[in-house]
Amino acid sequence: MKYRRFGKTELRLPILTFGAMQVPVPEDENKAAETTRCAIQAGINHIETAQGYGTSEERLGRILKDYRREDLIITTKIGPVATRDEMWKRIETSLNRLQMTSIENLDIHGINTYAGLELTLRKGGCMEAVREAIDQKVVGHIGFSGHASCEVILATLNTGEFESVNLHYYYFFQRNLPAIRRAAELDMGILIISPSDKGGLLYRPPDKLKELAAPFTPIELNHRWLLNQPEITTLTVGCTYASEWEDHLLVGDRDGLLTPEEMAALKRWNEQYKTLGDSYCSVCGDCLPCPEKIHIPEVLRLRNLTRGFDMLEYGQYRYKMFENAGDWYPGRRASNCTECGDCLPRCPLHLEIPKLLSETHDLLWEGVDGQRRWA
Repeated sequence: MKYRRFGKTELRLPILTFGAMQVPVPEDENKAAETTRCAIQAGINHIETAQGYGTSEERLGRILKDYRREDLIITTKIGPVATRDEMWKRIETSLNRLQMTSIENLDIHGINTYAGLELTLRKGGCMEAVREAIDQKVVGHIGFSGHASCEVILATLNTGEFESVNLHYYYFFQRNLPAIRRAAELDMGILIISPSDKGGLLYRPPDKLKELAAPFTPIELNHRWLLNQPEITTLTVGCTYASEWEDHLLVGDRDGLLTPEEMAALKRWNEQYKTLGDSYCSVCGDCLPCPEKIHIPEVLRLRNLTRGFDMLEYGQYRYKMFENAGDWYPGRRASNCTECGDCLPRCPLHLEIPKLLSETHDLLWEGVDGQRRWA
């Protein structure tokens, strides 16, 4: 396993992190322990959880007591709250669940709006408790996760309050590249959220995606594309069962420059967008804001992937989150389009946006409300 410096924290993190949101339910705790053991034996000593991940913290507390605490790096995430006292209660709750007296890293979970940023930084609020926890060596370092617009993430980075950032960024979703670059300029650790799931359901890829990636798996190729970027510290992998580590560990010791064969496979992915012809959306965002609050670039990104790469399951999975996940996945479904035409003159590619929105809704919506999941 290769390791990288986690920005100004000076922690050395493995290039793969065990994201413990999806460890099995309590009645399968032996399997959860096996999944954790497989990660640690492979050199993945950074384990990331959150107070909002159901019973994850408690399960980890029971499992990790069998390992030397000094061999582990623990991150948990807690959502922003209004007061110092409430944050202290939540920190203590996480520590009790984890059966630990301290953790190396704490993330403010889900600074997704300017209002959320204001709440986080409010005088006498949660950051006061975090600073006290750092002074008392209960918490080592402070970061945040961002799930909304790149502009909000950039604003949060520029406060200078945080040492690391946890964000979405994948081959098939590159809108947060400015945030990656800014975080690197600020010497912040960069953790990529769920590259195999949110990055495209790459553990269950359609045949077309597999063919274009060959001789690599889609997971392997996406991981290598990410790890070719030295600014990125680590990728969070949310394995549920031990057997699922196999595809990810293929890149555990491969964080160098892309090989000619890898570059050729990535070129095939890139050229596949050409099959969309003049309906391809570059996801530039110039069409926003939409009067009906439709997240046009995200809707059309899902269309790109569904039409171009046969990624229908992924498109449906993400599309159903609109209007079901709040500010974790903002925007309304494309069926709300009134064909007002407000977006049309702003599109540099002169796309027939209302027509494409209608087509995408018919393609991805099955009429059943999506289940709430972390974005």
